[in-house]
Amino acid sequence: MKRFAIIGPVFLMIISAAVVACGFQLLLIPEKLLSSGTSGVAMVIGYVSGWGISWLYFALNVPILLWGYRILGKRFIMLSMVTVLSTALFLQIIPRIELTDDRLLAAVFGGVLVGIGASVSLRYGGSSGGFDIIASIISRYRDLPIGILTVVLNTLVVAALGFLQNDWNAALYSMLSIYLTGRLIDSVYTPHHKITLFIVTNNTQELASRLLQLPRGVTIIKTRGAFTSEERDMLMTVTTRYELAELRKMITEVDSKAFVNIVQTIDVIGEFRRR
Repeated sequence: MKRFAIIGPVFLMIISAAVVACGFQLLLIPEKLLSSGTSGVAMVIGYVSGWGISWLYFALNVPILLWGYRILGKRFIMLSMVTVLSTALFLQIIPRIELTDDRLLAAVFGGVLVGIGASVSLRYGGSSGGFDIIASIISRYRDLPIGILTVVLNTLVVAALGFLQNDWNAALYSMLSIYLTGRLIDSVYTPHHKITLFIVTNNTQELASRLLQLPRGVTIIKTRGAFTSEERDMLMTVTTRYELAELRKMITEVDSKAFVNIVQTIDVIGEFRRR
């Protein structure tokens, strides 16, 4: 079981990387369109300089992942590294084929493919790297909304494509592709970067100590079941969507019978404990 717990997520990271690479090589790159995040930066540099987009994508993501290693969780970053490396390799293996010469179709289906791959990666504890990690790290030290930071960074990249290539049609189609990728991730995974977990458990102290080691603030609430009248503790903690997979795994290890309610958190007023 422990071996599967490691191999399973790694395998899914590789599959998600293959899907993302297909979106790049078959739809976005042949039409000189952009994806979101550091992949978009790699594409702009590649279009202008002629350098290999796959290795640009890898080179841009490595320092970001190393930066987030201690801040966003080791498991999350390690799985993200697997995804980034696999994506770079698949970009070398998958041939660049122009499936369509219609930029609208390329933007729509390219954005959908990238969104599917990114969603799988996030759902099982990793990511495809990029601006989400940068924005999440910045938000730990400055009380800034991650969503707005990501939009601003992506807008700058799209604007750079328009200016450098003098091709504003490509820039606008790229914005459509990036929007669809984001919407798909939101619908499959979660649209909010902060989430609240309500955990009803019999292993209060062990689970609370594990959460505090992340570190995460924890509130213990006394509860009583309406049907059994049994008194139990409920732990409440606020975290980010990047740590959700890690928390699911932790809770299952400590108390496989725990009842967990995950609620999307629009905003947090007061102290949100940061790493």
